[in-house]
Amino acid sequence: MEGNVIGPGPYRATKLWNETIKLFRGGMPLRRHWANFRYYDCSFTGSEAIDYLHELLRCNYNFGPEVTRYQTLQLLRKFFKAHVIEDIKGRHGTEDFEDNSHLYRFPTLSPLKSFPTRPLLRDSCDLPRLIRWDDYEELPQQENVAPLKSAVMTSDLWNKRHSVAIGDVSECKLIRRKEITSKQVDHIWKSMTVAHLQRVLGLQSLDGVLNLTHVNSKHIFHNVFSVNKTGIVILENKAEDMPYWVVSAMKCLANWPNGNETKQPVYPGFERDVLRTVADYFQRLKEPLLTFNLYEVFVNILSLLQEEEEATEALQVSGLLLPPPNRRRLQLLLRLMARVCQNPHLPPLNDTITTRTLMLQMFSQCVLGSADEMDLDELLATKLVTFMMEHHNTIFQVPSKLRGQVEEHMSHLKRVQIKYAGSDTDFSLSPAFCKQIRRVESEEQRVIGTQTPLQQLLEGLIADKELPAKDKRKRLKQFQRSYPEVYQNRFPTEESKAAVIPAKTPRLKPHLMFLKKPFQPFQRSWSFRA
Repeated sequence: MEGNVIGPGPYRATKLWNETIKLFRGGMPLRRHWANFRYYDCSFTGSEAIDYLHELLRCNYNFGPEVTRYQTLQLLRKFFKAHVIEDIKGRHGTEDFEDNSHLYRFPTLSPLKSFPTRPLLRDSCDLPRLIRWDDYEELPQQENVAPLKSAVMTSDLWNKRHSVAIGDVSECKLIRRKEITSKQVDHIWKSMTVAHLQRVLGLQSLDGVLNLTHVNSKHIFHNVFSVNKTGIVILENKAEDMPYWVVSAMKCLANWPNGNETKQPVYPGFERDVLRTVADYFQRLKEPLLTFNLYEVFVNILSLLQEEEEATEALQVSGLLLPPPNRRRLQLLLRLMARVCQNPHLPPLNDTITTRTLMLQMFSQCVLGSADEMDLDELLATKLVTFMMEHHNTIFQVPSKLRGQVEEHMSHLKRVQIKYAGSDTDFSLSPAFCKQIRRVESEEQRVIGTQTPLQQLLEGLIADKELPAKDKRKRLKQFQRSYPEVYQNRFPTEESKAAVIPAKTPRLKPHLMFLKKPFQPFQRSWSFRA
């Protein structure tokens, strides 16, 4: 079953649910069983189902070897409530699925879940527009200079924009950008963070994965800049932070045996009570730390866990979308889990399972979970939290690529620009998101987008009747040197060129001026004698 990885896309949790059901129904051994003085064909016991599904999940990359038998039992209980399976008498959901010899079977109706209806993304209207080059203010000009009006894109305008190429230099002025407000900075971070997340996840669209109305730009900015030296988020409102007694309990376990700040007497089992205190706090939170709104985002990251760098970057970006109190709690919890698992001085916290397994079972669902209780959140959470615990030092760093792109964009907006007279109109729109295309397509678009206005400029020069023939030939020659491809497309042959460009009158030397008159050849009559 290894390699049954479902590609990233919308509603991936539902896809995983349906795929797991298909694998279970398609491979579960069915045979005849004897019960209640009769035979039942195509049936299986509860213990047989757990044995098979447990091995199936452990060998499937989407879940991995961390899956326990108890988690498999919990999943089968969800299957039982969702009527994926039923008992031998056709009952389902009224009792718990048990790990015993009780008989079960598959129902004839399809148990697959339909995909949930999600609000569609409305193009780019929901996205903050990036600040454009035309958001500027002019530097002080002379009083006698009239303000320029917006121009229509004509050949004259292109003549001015390409004045260097055709031999003229127009009047120019300096302009500078408007001051970027804090609200605009927040929007830039939001737009570029969401675009970066989409690119890292390898999705053509975030439709069904992330509702942009749930993305708070202030959260992103706070998570980037309001941190201490170790990278932990600093909260402005202390009332949003964890209670002092929870923080003390976490420090006690993380620094065991030197973390008992309260100087309370240590008795046998003291460390287990401290852990239970921390677990009670996190398990009573209203929603998981990664929030219900971001559930699909983090489930999509599961497909990237094989590539450590890609998965780490995806977690770095998506982690910026968290509310700052959630991000702080998650940072402290994962650091606690990692230290407890690596502390050789800490006594065993459970008599039957290892400390690592205990920590994952106790806190995974506090980190990731869905609003739908029928999802695979417990198994998926174990897989994701395992990776996050092992890489907790790096997943909370701000991606260097994203930070560099944002800083470069804002630096670009603050630069002073030279603008030529008549070039006030800016026909370019700066989209919030860009679709990645191949290099060949990019080159074609560049050529087409450049040649169209240049062709208009060339036609304008040709049609200009007020321009003397001498100057027209001169400018056309300069145009040919600057844009040979456009010139060649317009005049592929000498005949096409001669049809629109006035011919040059040759200058004659003084001693050849008599040639201006038509040459009359000497005519002589001949007579023949018979």
